[in-house]
Amino acid sequence: MTVLGERNDHFDIPVPERDGAIVSLAWGVATDIGHKRKHNEDSLVAAGTVFAVADGMGGHAAGDVASDAVVTRLAELASGGFVQPEAIIGALRAATADISNAIDDRELGVGTTVTGIAMTVHGGHPYWIVFNVGDSRLYLYEHNVITQVTVDHSVVQELVTAGLITSMDAARHPDSNVVTRAVGFNAEPVPDFWLLPVTSNSRVLLCSDGLTREVTELRLREHLAAGLDPQDTANALMQDALDAGGRDNVTAIVIDVLAADPARGADILEVEDTAPSR
Repeated sequence: MTVLGERNDHFDIPVPERDGAIVSLAWGVATDIGHKRKHNEDSLVAAGTVFAVADGMGGHAAGDVASDAVVTRLAELASGGFVQPEAIIGALRAATADISNAIDDRELGVGTTVTGIAMTVHGGHPYWIVFNVGDSRLYLYEHNVITQVTVDHSVVQELVTAGLITSMDAARHPDSNVVTRAVGFNAEPVPDFWLLPVTSNSRVLLCSDGLTREVTELRLREHLAAGLDPQDTANALMQDALDAGGRDNVTAIVIDVLAADPARGADILEVEDTAPSR
């Protein structure tokens, strides 16, 4: 387990080339080993302009090595302020190399999921770049509505998309823990990207599947709507997952947009063809 960053009750980010324009954030983080696992292989980064949750896989300490590599490389992007998709791909490639260098030849199948957001500018306005590899998730809560922005890279999601099973069946499916994309395995990382406008009074939840396997989307919404501050909300979400069984490591980051200048509404945009040629 690697935790880079801690709660922050007020953090101002100047918007480039917009005199006096700022985005004000608050956030909280929580992670727990759960009741069944011997190691916490989740890692997280909460660094102002970059936030991410990584859920390692590979057993023993190997999953922790993979998730640590990803959040460490992503944390480096925060020092440069606003971020572009190409920089995220570069960080994930560097993490893939780090994972390969850190494990020994007997540790096959070592990798990690990662879901995160990084702040960027699009059309002169602040946006989140949402990125995802695997089945950790990002939810947006605003106007009393919760929206799952990311789409799982998993066998069961493919079955749901094909109409072969329902979303209710997916949670009980024997392949519910099988992902179809990850960072590691000496493979090129293939993230999905979305652009999400940064709007005042919105709330973002980043979480590993240890939360979403135990807590329904309805309960997630209830927690996000309860009016607690981000840290208390992250703690409450984690505790709900533990009370429901805690069968996996549980990690949550809750981010509140306290103010965005200007408060701007727009559709969520999926970004295509962001990967630079090698």
